[in-house]
Amino acid sequence: MAENKINAKLVFSAFLIVLGIIYYIGWGLSYNVWADIGIYSPVAILISTGILGIILSTKEKK
Repeated sequence: MAENKINAKLVFSAFLIVLGIIYYIGWGLSYNVWADIGIYSPVAILISTGILGIILSTKEKK
């Protein structure tokens, strides 16, 4: 069983997810636009990179 250790990659990946959510909410509150293709692109990149980073940093090494 792999031991889950908190490392810099895991923290940075979690930060990207939180940053994506905050960016989307901040944009929506500032411009009162919640369905805009222009905001989906950076948010999707931030959140998907964060999720992929968490998966890769917690993956058990052989």
